[in-house]
Amino acid sequence: MLPSLTTIISRLRLKQLRLLIALDEFGSLHKAAESVAITQPGATKALHEIESTLGSTLFERTPKGLTPNDLGRCVIRYARLIHTDVAHLREEMLGIMQGHGGRLSVGVIMGAVPVLVECLAQLRAKQPQLSIEIVEDTSARLLGLLDEGRLDIAICRTSVSKHPAAYDSRLREQEPLIVVASTAHRFASRASLALSELADSSWVVFPVNMPMRLTLEREFREAGLNFPTYPIETSSTFTTLSLLLQNPQLVAVMPVDVAQMAVTHGMLIRLPLELKSRSEPYEIITRHGVALTVATQLLIDELTRPKQV
Repeated sequence: MLPSLTTIISRLRLKQLRLLIALDEFGSLHKAAESVAITQPGATKALHEIESTLGSTLFERTPKGLTPNDLGRCVIRYARLIHTDVAHLREEMLGIMQGHGGRLSVGVIMGAVPVLVECLAQLRAKQPQLSIEIVEDTSARLLGLLDEGRLDIAICRTSVSKHPAAYDSRLREQEPLIVVASTAHRFASRASLALSELADSSWVVFPVNMPMRLTLEREFREAGLNFPTYPIETSSTFTTLSLLLQNPQLVAVMPVDVAQMAVTHGMLIRLPLELKSRSEPYEIITRHGVALTVATQLLIDELTRPKQV
């Protein structure tokens, strides 16, 4: 039977987690013991203590060494996460002691990447030794990481959450959406275009129920058109760009800020179609009731600073 959380926390030690990681890397008790600077009998005893604490066998003993089973792979994955978190803890503490703010972990949706990059440049100018992690993903996944404390701040949308009150949110307007395609697209030389002319095109779209997908669906609905059949669904900027470059028949909707770099460098073109809808505004989000680090507050200051005209 699986022990209680209290039992696991009181009995499991960081050095035991290091041993699990080493066993996964070397597959040998002898080599793993060497890597964490304990004797082989000590490693054997530690592994027995870990398995006893968790109430489960984690490794299969074979003539070639130790191989983690399903439970073992699960525990090792979390052992690596804990080890990384402790490394980040030391890094952030060192940064605070040295007066440069330590570490900042930021989550961002595709449409907000250009704004984040611009603001981080300003922040880095003020805090050049600040360590920054950037995670690009969907709003739902970013909020999950924020809930777990793996992100300090997220630039996404709380509308996808069942508990939006769990966050402190600051609105930031989303840029207009544009339709982009390969420079070899059949409408590349057109001066104007109607959505109906793209109705039978092959589209790259965001997955179902994501804000940009809902915006595009509304655009088709208000034009009295059926949504394109058999689209390619992805939330990845790089995948969208790669698909458009590979297939000149494809079209996609992207935030103007995101598409601008590819358009400026001649990789894509902006098709002459004006969309009436704008995507839902994205937000600058932190966990409600959690004190902000100095670095987090500095980034919020940059993100909310009025643009100079």
